[in-house]
Amino acid sequence: MKKSIKPNTLAMPTPVWCVGSYDKDDKPNVMTIAWGGICCSVPPMITVSLRKATYTYGSIMERGAYTVSIPSAEYVTEADFFGIATGKNSDKFAVTGLTPVRSDVVDAPYVEEFPLVFECKVVETFELGLHTQFVGEILGIKADESVLNEKGMPVMDKVNPFVFTPATREYVGMGKTVGQGFKVGKKFMK
Repeated sequence: MKKSIKPNTLAMPTPVWCVGSYDKDDKPNVMTIAWGGICCSVPPMITVSLRKATYTYGSIMERGAYTVSIPSAEYVTEADFFGIATGKNSDKFAVTGLTPVRSDVVDAPYVEEFPLVFECKVVETFELGLHTQFVGEILGIKADESVLNEKGMPVMDKVNPFVFTPATREYVGMGKTVGQGFKVGKKFMK
């Protein structure tokens, strides 16, 4: 039997993505978010939702660009710090010892040590209550060669991302493959 729960942000899992931007003084900043996802295939687009109170919000509004760096599980501590500290009062890259890299595609930095990066230009914003959703067209992708398969595509096990569960506020590693998309469900096709 199912129990009713008060409406909340309990969907799981949510991504752990580190959003890079430059502030008005050209200082690189990065913020960890959980509210985001792919929102369009053609052209490819990613959304991230931020509160106006965040330092990153103002930077993205001003520059019209952001990056999404996907950390591997070995960087869970740094990614958590990126989400709980503010770039207004701290240089998150200096504190963690990670390396900001200026994108050659958009006006935003990314995290060198993270294996997969999406470079996005803001094409739309939506006010959604407490959050603003930024829709960014993916203009570039950078991936460490070590996480690519023989076809040049990123492999989940090699990227080793982790997810966030809002209900328990835990970071969880990814498990084994449970099926091949667009294939395992074909057993129900007639």
